[in-house]
Amino acid sequence: MADKYHDTVAASAVTTDDSQVAEAVAKIIAEHKAENMTPEVMRMLFGCIDLTTLKATDSQQSVAAFTERVNDFENEHGDLPNVAAICVYPNFAQVVRTVLEVSGVNVACVAGGFPSSQTFPEVKVAETALAVEGGADEIDVVINLGDFLDGDWEQVADDLDEIKHSCRERSLKVILETGALKTARNIRDASVIAMYSGADFIKTSTGKEYPGASLEAAYVMALAIKEYAEKTGRMVGLKVAGGVTTADEAVAYYTIVKEVLGEKWLSSEYFRIGASRLANNLLTEILGTETKFF
Repeated sequence: MADKYHDTVAASAVTTDDSQVAEAVAKIIAEHKAENMTPEVMRMLFGCIDLTTLKATDSQQSVAAFTERVNDFENEHGDLPNVAAICVYPNFAQVVRTVLEVSGVNVACVAGGFPSSQTFPEVKVAETALAVEGGADEIDVVINLGDFLDGDWEQVADDLDEIKHSCRERSLKVILETGALKTARNIRDASVIAMYSGADFIKTSTGKEYPGASLEAAYVMALAIKEYAEKTGRMVGLKVAGGVTTADEAVAYYTIVKEVLGEKWLSSEYFRIGASRLANNLLTEILGTETKFF
């Protein structure tokens, strides 16, 4: 199929050989992860967490209490960075915005028919707009996997473009659902389409139906981000989510980002981890005692 989207993807030189990707990841981790297992890196990673609650049982009361713990953290651990954002369903944006008292912590909302993206484009746009109106600083949406896998990349891009417009000036994170895409080629192609459609971040996974983040997926996405930045001059962030629970796992992703993208990406402005259990596990490592704050 010949169109500008396929032509743009075809121009990418990012590797799509799965065995080469696996070898490159193994080499990076073997040679560099140990040097990053430091308290300074743990603190930085804690400040990159999108503290997430996306449960069917979430309520105004439970989300308010969840947000209060972030306020409490600022008071009790003022010497540590707070989390980067609180991530909730879009109907709770106003709850978080109202309860959140600390500066520097954003309100992030999933939207656009999360987690499947299977709804009307008009609904995706409206849901995004309502989340923004409720106080969201960041919007996380899922790429339309069905259209992508069918090769209808124009529809995928149009979908994202409309959602991006609905975000106004807020940050748009596009979830690729890499566990469903499976191959380096699909992950590379989806990364390119998402970035050229206005994504401010590309994100691995929803953590719902399919396998979550993998180092190999993050590596391919990081390569695509690097190539895009070199071509356009625009830095796009990387968010890993889905199954990242231990400090060791978080440091492995940090290592991939550091080695592929470099120091400029090592801040919450361009690197995020979507997690809930990870926060306590990182705190345990930082404080040297088992901690269950969140």
